[in-house]
Amino acid sequence: MKSFLFLAALTLGMTVQAQDIKEGETLQEITVKGSKVVQRVDGQTIYPTRQQLESSTNGYSLLSKLTLPHLRIDPVMHTVTALTNLGSVQVRINNVIASKEDLLALDMKAVEQIDYIDNPGVRYGEGVAYVVNIIVKHPVSGYDIGADLTNTLTAINGDETVFGKFNLGKSEFGVTYGLDYRNFKGTDYEERATYEMESGEKSHILRKQLDGQNKNLSHNILLTYSLSDSAYVFQSKLSARRDIQPHNVWTKMGGTTNYEEHSSSHTSSPALDLYFHRDFARHQSLTANAVGTYIKTTCYAEHNEGNDYAYSVEGKSYTLWAEAIYENRLKLFTLSLGTQYSQRYINNVYSGDANTSNSMRSSGIHFFGQLKGRLGKLGYMGGLGVSNRYYRQDDWNNSFLLFRPKLTISYSLAKGLKLKYDFEVSQHVSQIALVSDVVIKQNAFETLVGNPDITPNRVTSHDLRLTYSAKRIMTELQGYWRLNADCNMEKYTRKDGHFYQTQTNANNECSFFFIQSYNRWEAVPEHLSVTIYGGIYRFFNFTDEYRHTYTAFNGGASVEAYLGKWTLTAYADNGWNFMEGEHCGHQSAAWFLTASYRMKAVTLSLYLQHPFSANPLTQKTEILNRYIHKEISQYSRDFGNMLTLSLTWHLSSGRKYRDIQRSMNHRDTETGILQTK
Repeated sequence: MKSFLFLAALTLGMTVQAQDIKEGETLQEITVKGSKVVQRVDGQTIYPTRQQLESSTNGYSLLSKLTLPHLRIDPVMHTVTALTNLGSVQVRINNVIASKEDLLALDMKAVEQIDYIDNPGVRYGEGVAYVVNIIVKHPVSGYDIGADLTNTLTAINGDETVFGKFNLGKSEFGVTYGLDYRNFKGTDYEERATYEMESGEKSHILRKQLDGQNKNLSHNILLTYSLSDSAYVFQSKLSARRDIQPHNVWTKMGGTTNYEEHSSSHTSSPALDLYFHRDFARHQSLTANAVGTYIKTTCYAEHNEGNDYAYSVEGKSYTLWAEAIYENRLKLFTLSLGTQYSQRYINNVYSGDANTSNSMRSSGIHFFGQLKGRLGKLGYMGGLGVSNRYYRQDDWNNSFLLFRPKLTISYSLAKGLKLKYDFEVSQHVSQIALVSDVVIKQNAFETLVGNPDITPNRVTSHDLRLTYSAKRIMTELQGYWRLNADCNMEKYTRKDGHFYQTQTNANNECSFFFIQSYNRWEAVPEHLSVTIYGGIYRFFNFTDEYRHTYTAFNGGASVEAYLGKWTLTAYADNGWNFMEGEHCGHQSAAWFLTASYRMKAVTLSLYLQHPFSANPLTQKTEILNRYIHKEISQYSRDFGNMLTLSLTWHLSSGRKYRDIQRSMNHRDTETGILQTK
């Protein structure tokens, strides 16, 4: 409570300062005159400073310097993580989903602005909580070649990317190759479990990892071609990805005996992405995108806790996804209309002790319409999405009609002070693997069971924010409440001394609320900035069988200093602590220091992650079922005092820019395979 009072006082007590105004920059929602952060109805537009762009080596490096609320950007592991369970994160380039390779090959000279949408409209589909859209200019001449080589000095971990883009007239040709590898050792895993039998007798099991390693190797190649002028853009991308998890062995102690766990997997995934955008009569546009993805997966898992249990999976997945959007930017408002269509076929054959064949077809069609505009000081965005989902599995089939109404209104209370409210009703659809009828044994006491009778659940959310923006200060106080009615939650049953975990959504309610403050201060303009955020979160999980509540504080801070050719950054957060169903989870905390030195075409960056910690916590979970109680913790020595060196080389010549460029990466990644945890 003291932390909350401190953050509230910090938010409401900051000194009001005048905005720095520059003539002539206009957005649809508001006239901007020099502010680096502009508040919009659905989020904010950020104009990176010259220092931020010049000191950034790739897209991850740039985003990490912006310290976006609710997100953790790891410039070493090349990840963007949502520090909430509101939904997923989409990173886009010119409004089309971008791959990791797209971000690593991002041309900083072409970046114009970043739209951070923390209140996505209905066009983004289901389960998307945050959208980061990087707006870049379109190159019309010259070439750009480079490499981003990241290697950890204290562990086996590397991410190497080389790329080249060449322009000839209206055409651009590009090729990118990425190699990602790691072999993390020194993992300490401990699981303390208590099982209560039907007789009332309790069995206490200590599962402790004695030895093991986590290996992974990925290859990815992309070939791109684009054709464009001032009115249209056509792009095609052909990508092929190969993910290999070699045979991993973990030796563990379960109770008083030792046992081993084995696993391996190989995944191949080619994808073809076609994109077209056309502008009409200055204020109208049409966008079309079609993506086809094929995934072939082979995996193996084995453990001998209690007795031998092993299975293999041969899986194939075919997906077609298409989207068409019409937009009309009228004087008073912007009208968006569109449709999305998807078709997926999955065939997973399990052999061994999990002997079964799981074939599933699913399809969906989504229509949406949205209005966004302003009436004086009042900004608004309203939309409605309507979806139909169909599933078929053997003799079982079902279809669901889903509605997603959404309304956002904002009002300028004073200069730089804005109040915004968002209301949304949506439906959550479970992962395909969870609705299969596959049964997988987890250990000597537990079995995971799919449930094809799971149905989508209704999600209602309310979001109220008070935001103040000035020349050197941006501060926000947010209150959020979400109710998940009849949601998909865990259920354990026991029979003959064994425990079965499945998912069900009958008479369940999962809700939470939080109050959070986010504050950014330009202590020395263009040289030193400080960010601090944090909030109190309260979770409620009620079913016919259990009632769990949990309170957590989640927060973090960062400092960025720009000293000529040097850039210094410090970042820390306490992770994400939450409760969902019968899982009380603790996403690991993160803290790191970075130092970058910029030369003409080369930038050297040194990252120190988890300093002053030889064995940091990487995972912590507690299961609170009335029959099963577990405390699981995992530590990793390789993540302690982790030192990583990054070398970025960029060479371009004859580059001129026009308008914007679209990059594509809407590929399917869901295999539908149910696996041992």
